[in-house]
Amino acid sequence: MDETAVIEALAALAQATRLETFRLLVRHEPDGLPAGEIARQLSVPQNTMSAHLAILTRAGLARSERQGRSVIYWAELDGLRALTLYLVKDCCAASPDLCGPLLTELLPCCPPEPRSP
Repeated sequence: MDETAVIEALAALAQATRLETFRLLVRHEPDGLPAGEIARQLSVPQNTMSAHLAILTRAGLARSERQGRSVIYWAELDGLRALTLYLVKDCCAASPDLCGPLLTELLPCCPPEPRSP
């Protein structure tokens, strides 16, 4: 992820409704949510929510697919991973113990899958 993409992603998340929307989408992985349901759950008018979802999509943090009459949105977890890695990649360069607490906190949320022999 280059610096321009990182700035765009951080700018997208630097607004309360978009941050709430992104977190809601992450909680509903892997099923996603229809745009109207997102607007309803966050008590945001549908046209306003549409604008927020467009910003998250352009920033690489959401994706959508039309299914019949609905547009379903998902969190773009690859975008989240790239953003997170960009922010912490050099964390351990001088002191590996600095990133230990961060990794410890993330592990219960996202345990690694067991490797096959």
